[in-house]
Amino acid sequence: MSFQLAVCSEMVFTELPILERVKRIDELGFAAEIWSWHDKDLDALAATGAVFTSMTGYLHGDLVDPATCDEVVRTAELSIKAAETLGVTRLNVHTAELVDGRAARPRRRATGQMWLTAARTLERVGELGAAAGVTFVVENLNTIVDHPGVPLARAKDTLALVEGVGHPNVKMMLDLYHAQIGEGNLIELVRRCGDAIGEIQVADVPGRCQPGTGEINYPAIAAALRDMGYTGTIGMEAWASQAGAAGSEAALQAFRAAFS
Repeated sequence: MSFQLAVCSEMVFTELPILERVKRIDELGFAAEIWSWHDKDLDALAATGAVFTSMTGYLHGDLVDPATCDEVVRTAELSIKAAETLGVTRLNVHTAELVDGRAARPRRRATGQMWLTAARTLERVGELGAAAGVTFVVENLNTIVDHPGVPLARAKDTLALVEGVGHPNVKMMLDLYHAQIGEGNLIELVRRCGDAIGEIQVADVPGRCQPGTGEINYPAIAAALRDMGYTGTIGMEAWASQAGAAGSEAALQAFRAAFS
């Protein structure tokens, strides 16, 4: 039982322009992923012939905020149109808008209204996804190291939202790097999330580099995923631990070895 392996082009081969990064990822036999789309030449990326598995699914707004959630929905519609160019069917959202990794409007605690607003907003984007044939995936984040001020960021929170909404076009982007920092117990976590998973993202802890550079036993997680019948996408959203093209190639090889 095999997985589709994808690599975030924002974090490897960083000495190259984004177009060349995607070409290298494709040549090495991986699908590609991008973060933002509004600042890229999508037609040129599409012309590489690479397979793209996910990208950002909104530009502005917070899922949890009645004052800005309409902006999430509006920019989700724009993202769907952009995704058509690359053939992307999985669009990533967070519970809060990020600016340089931090919450644009930091919140230190979650309220009942935040939960309700997030669920209702996800229902709306789920309907957009159903009409367009794409899935919106809600990514869990850690608030300790990388993303302070983001509410409802833990994997158990994003799982509760996805299960509460119960829409086939709303799933989890289960990021195991973030989950290890904030929660741990990763094998039980992937088992618990089960059918709610739309994609899994990986990097090691500490350092957010490729599998094998830190404390996470990714081969054991791969075995657990096979046991539960997961055959979807696993995306490496990680830095290469060594600089240069050779370092990036080695990182991709380590990623493949962990999940092969």
